[in-house]
Parts: sequence; structure tokens; C-alpha cells
Amino acid sequence: MIRKAAVTGLAILFLGLVLAGCDGGSKPAATPAPKAATTFTVRYHATPSKVLNAVRKRGYVSCGVNPGLPGFAYPDVRGSWRGFDVDFCRAVAAAVLGDAGKVRFVAIGGPDRFGALQRGEIDILSRNTSWSFSRDAGLGLDFAATTYFDGQGFLAPKALGLSSAQELSGARICVQSGTASQDNLADFFHARGLSYKPIVVASEAEARRLYENEGCDVFTADISALAGSRSVLNNPSAHVILPDVISKEPLGPVVRQNDPVWADIVRWSVYATILGEEMGLSSKTVASARDTSGNPEVRRLLGVDANYGALLGLNRDWAYQVIRQVGGYQEIFDRNIGAKSALKLDRGLNALWNAPKPGLLYAPPFR
Repeated sequence: MIRKAAVTGLAILFLGLVLAGCDGGSKPAATPAPKAATTFTVRYHATPSKVLNAVRKRGYVSCGVNPGLPGFAYPDVRGSWRGFDVDFCRAVAAAVLGDAGKVRFVAIGGPDRFGALQRGEIDILSRNTSWSFSRDAGLGLDFAATTYFDGQGFLAPKALGLSSAQELSGARICVQSGTASQDNLADFFHARGLSYKPIVVASEAEARRLYENEGCDVFTADISALAGSRSVLNNPSAHVILPDVISKEPLGPVVRQNDPVWADIVRWSVYATILGEEMGLSSKTVASARDTSGNPEVRRLLGVDANYGALLGLNRDWAYQVIRQVGGYQEIFDRNIGAKSALKLDRGLNALWNAPKPGLLYAPPFR
């Protein structure tokens, strides 16, 4: 009974304290005023590029290219370099020097292409080179952008009547040394328990020569390279590219990893051509568009309404010069490897992301 009375007394005391706190005569506790929202301003600024400064001082871009791959990089009868990969070097020169002709091309074989870049002998490697994890992470290099989405395939005489690479067990296969093609070939046959005899050569040109002279049964490389090689054989129609695509090969320019601004310059020089196509710009229409277009993104890209080039240390009209002197992506593709070339490659994966038959080609927005 004593314990129950004590508990009851405590309850009454607690209730009294609560009621005292609710006395109508007392003022309620003030609610703290909300804090003003903090406003953050993004500040953009340019970062110097040592490579850009060196290029401007010497007056030209040094670009490493394939010694001779039809459609992609080759000297014409006058010794002038032409091709798909060549044009992206010219685009960079137009962006940084205002003149697409200010490029010195260095023919580099497959085995030493990365060494020439690492040693600083060239500013860009634009040479049918595949972007892969080990190359990106382990060589001190950066792949600036993908200019061509490719895959490895096989070129075979039509007379063999082959319908698939799965029928190549026991075949002699020409492949270039020091390339991803050599490793892909081994993976493909090992995974299927097939045998083959690799005929390893130093260059595409040597592989093509051996193949045409029956030194091997089949020639393997990126499909774009096979199309180029087939176009210069004595009888191109006597050879077929088999339907199998055994790898992913994103191709594009490579730069050293120690100058991120230079990597951005090369990357956005490529993107300028892609955006040019997406916006309906070409070397023939870009001058008129600069004067008359009401599209805000076109006006930004061409330097009409804003000076975005300053963020990369470039002139206001850098992208305009790229498109005016080299063209939009569709022009570069068509004249070198597409409908207006001997290769006549279909756009396929290299169509714009918003094309009627969409591809993978996509550039970030210009804003």
C-alpha cells in the first residue's frame, strides 16, 4: 500500500508539471527562422596546355599515322597524306592553328606506335588503334574519342565458299604482330576448340601481299582495314569479308596522359565534326549558318554568341574552322571510306545516335 501511494503521488506531481507547462499565460517557444539558402556559383576557367604551347611555337601539329592503309591514311601520287584518320589530325590543326594544312605526318608501324607517342615524337597518334583497358590504364596514354566503331573480321577468297569463320579450323591466317587482332584471333579459336596456323607479319601491307599470293588462306584485321585492303587487290570482287565480327574495336586518336587540356582539345575537335553533322552543318554551309542560324547551340559552337574556345586556350572560331576546312563527320566519312570512296563502307554503328537507322555516334552537348 505504501509503494502504491508513492507511485500515485509521483504521477500526480508529473501531471502537475505538464499542466504548468501548458499554462495559457506563458509564451510559446520561438521557432528559429529558416536559414537562407546557400548559393553556389560554378566558375569556369582555362588551364594551360604544354602541348598546345609547343605546337603553336613550332607552327604545326605532329601526327602519327599508318604508313599506308587505303581509306584511312595513305600518301597520294603527289605525296600528300589523305584518309579518314588523316582528316582528324587536320581537324586538330584547324582548331589550334586555324589552318588544317599545318600538320606534319609521321608514318609509324604498328609495333612502335605507342612508343613514338610516349617519347614525345608526335602530338597525336591517329592510326587505326583500338581503345582497350590495358592500353588506356597501363601506357600513360589517353584515348581522346572514338572516331570509328569497328570489329575484327576475316577476309577470304570467294572461291572457298565459306559462310562463317567457324569453318576455318586448320586454316593459315595472316595477322599483324603487336596488335589486338593477334590476341583476338587466339581467343576466338581457343574458345571454340578450333586449330589454326597464325602467319604473323609486321604490317597490313605485308599481310595483304602474302594473302594475295596465297601465303595464307585468310587475312584477319579490323573490318574497316580489311575493306581497305580488299579495295586495292587485283580483283577485289573475288574476295569476301565473312559475316563474323569477333571483337569490339573502338578506334580513335590517342594522346599522352600528362596533358588533360590537350586531350580535351583533340576530343572536342572530333566532337565538333560530329556536332556539325548533327546540326546540319558542312564545309559548304557553315559560313552561311554562322551569319543566319537562330539555333542557340549552333551559335555557341561557331563562336557567335559565346567564346567557349577560351576555356581550351583556343580562338573563338575554332570549331567553325574545323568544319569549314575539314567538314562535318558525314563529309569526312563519305569522301574517305563511305559512299564517295572506293571502300563504300556503310555507316552502320557509325551513324548518328538520332539517325533513321541509329548508330553509336554521339557527342556531348555544346553548352
